[in-house]
Amino acid sequence: MVRCNRCGSIAVIKTSWTPTNPGRRFYCCSKRVANCGIVDWYDPPMCDRSVQIIPGLLNSMNRLQGEALEKANEAKRNKKWLIISWILFFLYLVLK
Repeated sequence: MVRCNRCGSIAVIKTSWTPTNPGRRFYCCSKRVANCGIVDWYDPPMCDRSVQIIPGLLNSMNRLQGEALEKANEAKRNKKWLIISWILFFLYLVLK
């Protein structure tokens, strides 16, 4: 069991997503208020090639997720307009 160097609380494992340590796990203080920071690294350092490739993959993934969210929102808007147009067409036929 690893403990925080500053306050002595039990340390938890989190994952770093910084460009220099993408996907690397580390121990940090479990107290959110204390903000003691990193206690120690859980994983060994990543090779240089991984540090070069992973940030680009993360950027691509984030871009694709953003595009998928935009498409989903567009589909919802189109569905609403389609339903509204069906209702208006039905009312037109009934009232004619």
